[in-house]
Amino acid sequence: MKIDIITIFPGLFTSVFSESIIKKALDKNICEIKIHNLREYCEDKHKQVDDSPFGGGPGMVFKPEPLHKAITSLKTADTYTILTCPRGKRLTQTLLSNLSDKHHLIIIAAHYEGIDERITESLVDQSVSIGDYVLCGGELPSMVLCEGLIRLLPGVVGNQESLKQDSFQESLLDFPHYTRPANFLGQNVPHVLLSGSHNAIHQWRRQQSIIKTFNERPDTLAGACFSEEDKTLFENYFKT
Repeated sequence: MKIDIITIFPGLFTSVFSESIIKKALDKNICEIKIHNLREYCEDKHKQVDDSPFGGGPGMVFKPEPLHKAITSLKTADTYTILTCPRGKRLTQTLLSNLSDKHHLIIIAAHYEGIDERITESLVDQSVSIGDYVLCGGELPSMVLCEGLIRLLPGVVGNQESLKQDSFQESLLDFPHYTRPANFLGQNVPHVLLSGSHNAIHQWRRQQSIIKTFNERPDTLAGACFSEEDKTLFENYFKT
């Protein structure tokens, strides 16, 4: 996968992309990330990327000319262009999985009041939001998007099976995890995890995923598919 990020603050990406999972993927040539300073695509001597909005109002808007030049110079036949903005589609694990199949992504890290709508209409394939709140710019959402995508690429995460147990797979939250010691300040690890019974452990983890989702993120349950065994596990929890 190749990712091109268009931003006016390229320095913000340096530390994030030089550590942990993303660095590993870059070092192994599993993906390629290039950061592009939007000001380099300006043709005026002041390198101005924004201007006041037509119709008045506060804030500034990214001008269409630099963005058009940047996107069209980077775009290829298999490019998928994403704009990070609050009004975009909510980023979910399902959306990340779909985007991880793309060969080339251009991510626009918007700022101020956003970008000229004509660029959105003509060159952007999808707008993406990481939540119902507003940040100063699209750099952090771009980083979140990149990490979420890159960890799904084959060869990045050491144990691919762990990806199947992530929160929001099957619209469920992940089950609780424990490690040594078995007793910490009087708090014991659930006995079933020490039982050695793979079937009992699997059932407990599945039950915990369902219950945690029901208690903490019931809004995600609409997309979940439950077996008869799942329904029994759910009912048994409330009987105990």
